[in-house]
Amino acid sequence: MMEKITILIPVYNEVGTLEKILKKVEEANFCGLEKEIILIDDYSTDGTKELYKNYPYKILYHEFNQGKGAALRTGFKEATGDIIVIQDADLEYDPVDYEPLVQLILDGKADVCYGSRLSGGKPSRSFMFHHLLGNKFLSLLTNILYGSTLTDMETCYKAFKAEFIKGIEIKSNRFDFEPEITAKILKRGARLYELPVSYYGREFAEGKKITWKDGIHAIIALIKFRFID
Repeated sequence: MMEKITILIPVYNEVGTLEKILKKVEEANFCGLEKEIILIDDYSTDGTKELYKNYPYKILYHEFNQGKGAALRTGFKEATGDIIVIQDADLEYDPVDYEPLVQLILDGKADVCYGSRLSGGKPSRSFMFHHLLGNKFLSLLTNILYGSTLTDMETCYKAFKAEFIKGIEIKSNRFDFEPEITAKILKRGARLYELPVSYYGREFAEGKKITWKDGIHAIIALIKFRFID
């Protein structure tokens, strides 16, 4: 019987949003499961670290900036929940949207569940056009290479049955975590579902960090991990 959920929050220079998103995480129900909240600080330098003293959570620190994938790799090792979910430290996603994703795992229907920003049915701030095209292309390439039908491979919102994800080694350090983990769970025959989630996207002036270079790395990762593990 699943009783605990681990919420992994990679953090890098989010002094303006961290307290707000933690309040949302605390208020969200997560299907009534006991919450284990783990923050992984990827060498923040903007004053974010000063906020941690206000919270009783497990805080993991990197001694230099390594990237989101590296932060999650650190977090997965420390997670003790039956289900593990990923939450960015900004305000682009709403934690209340996690409940139906988690419920599919609790019901025994899914090993992994993605929250899609592109399947409709939830509020979604207008994407920057090149980001929208990039996301659609990467999802299409994923579907071609792995025989899947995903609409939003690059989504942050991913919920995993812990026993499934803990058997996968993550090698990517940056945003290429998303294609790597998707490739590996699809190759392992995961029961993967998608459900719509809300999206309140940022622009670069508001702190968004992903760039076109990350898109290139994602393409390389999708092709590479199709043939190696």
